[in-house]
This record gives sequence, C-alpha cells and structure tokens, in this order.
Amino acid sequence: MLGSMPKRWFLGQITPSSNTVLEPVCARMLADLPHVTPHFARFQVTRIALSGDALKQFDPAPMVGAACQLAEARVNSICWNGTAAGWMGFDQDVRLCEAIKDATGIPACTSVLAFNEVLEKTSVKKFGLVAPYTADVQAAIIRNYAENGWECVSEEHFNDKGNFSFSEYSEERICDAIRHVAAERPEAILIYCTNVRGAFVVERMERELNIPIYDSVSVAVWKSMLTAGLDPRLIRGWGRLFQEVR
Repeated sequence: MLGSMPKRWFLGQITPSSNTVLEPVCARMLADLPHVTPHFARFQVTRIALSGDALKQFDPAPMVGAACQLAEARVNSICWNGTAAGWMGFDQDVRLCEAIKDATGIPACTSVLAFNEVLEKTSVKKFGLVAPYTADVQAAIIRNYAENGWECVSEEHFNDKGNFSFSEYSEERICDAIRHVAAERPEAILIYCTNVRGAFVVERMERELNIPIYDSVSVAVWKSMLTAGLDPRLIRGWGRLFQEVR
C-alpha cells in the first residue's frame, strides 16, 4: 500500500500569454520548498498600450476562465501575476479578486494589490519606478498612485510596447535603471512588470543602494504565499521583502 503524500501547497498564477519571465522566476524562488509549487494558466496578452484594443486584453472573463482552470488543480490561492491595474485603476484588481473567489471559492490576489499592500505595511509614501512601458503608460501608473496617496519621485521607462520584448532587457540594463532612479533617494523602488528580469537583481541592488526594492513577480509570490496560509520568510535570497514584510 502506498504511503500518503506529505502536505503540499499549490500557488496558482494567471499569466499573460507572451510572458517568458514570471514562470521560471516563480519556480526558482520556490525551488528550495519542494512542498510548495507554482502552477500557471495563460490568457492572451501581446502588447501594452492605452488604446481600446490593448486595454480589452484585460477584460475579466478570460482571466476568470484561467482561474477556473487553476481551480481544477486544487490550488490554495490564485494570483493575477500582471500589472495592468497599475494603469487601468486599482479597483479593476479588487473586482477581479472578488470574481475569482465567486467563481472558484479560492482566495485571490494580484501583483498590483500586493505592491500597494507592501507600500502600506512599510509606510512608504515616496517611491521610485522602473518599468519597460511607453511614456503614456508610465504616466498613467504614476497618476494612479498619486491619486491614492503615493508620490513617484523618480522614474525610468524603456518606452517599449512589448509584451514579449520586455523579457529581452538584460539584468545590467535593469540595474542601470535602478541606479538612475535611486539617485533621488526614494523610500523604495518598484520594478513594475512581471516580464522583466527584475527579481534576479533585487538582492544585490538592495545591498549596493541600501534602498528596499520590490519586484512585480516577487510581490506576487509573497502575497500568493500569504493568501495560501504560508510564511514568506521560507524564501531566502530574493531580497528584503520576504524576510521583513508581513
């Protein structure tokens, strides 16, 4: 007779179709926790812009459909691992989490709402922003945060419509952008996109600059663990977030 499996936790991640970064990052973050595994469902996202057709990619129906697929794997939490609410409005992610919970019975979270929770818990009011987006998308993110009480004191964007191309920026290009933004000494720096390689540079840049740096995929995994009832401090080597913010 086969013995029973030890307790396992499954973290569901809703993934943009053209994203090639967040899946390997999630897997590497959780590699030392064999009882915790990420699981992914995709929906179509191919470019980032403020035009109607680009915004329509983030209609909730296909995202809830992806969540329902994840629910079949009996995941413990479901996270929208993307940042569209940054330029479309935070309420969009609040409504999405409610819709996912209604459809699946599983608690939901998002990368953007996780960012905001981290800023609140660490009392950050002035932040720096690194993102690959075009100037108008970046301005919409900054405006959205300003309307909710957070001031962006420095920013750098790569002026790219992506989405696949976001994954092709080197770690050194991201580090240079972080250094540029850090010159204004923000209270924290946000790397705002789940398809850039920001998570890989967080720990060394925090040591270099002595500024907390929060990456989009990192905060998604952090909140996914909390939502599933797990302690994020189990993750080591990926920056201050996991050890210091609860």
